[in-house]
Amino acid sequence: MAGKGDDGGSGAMGTLGYEQARDELIEVVRRLEAGGTTLEESLALWERGEELAKVCRRWLDGARARLDAALAEGDAEDEADE
Repeated sequence: MAGKGDDGGSGAMGTLGYEQARDELIEVVRRLEAGGTTLEESLALWERGEELAKVCRRWLDGARARLDAALAEGDAEDEADE
């Protein structure tokens, strides 16, 4: 598995799994909500959260595309059977 900086072929989060990204995003949000960080730390956390949200969005978009393709394939098979 890749480290914290891998982004899907375009740099930072390529092999970061959905669950890893989601869990880290939850932790980032928890830390931001808790406060007690400097402005610089808060900005870094915010930026990391944005990156993690993009990773999650890509995973979910990919899952939706696979599901749509499977449903379309199923519909095509049903039509062929009729």
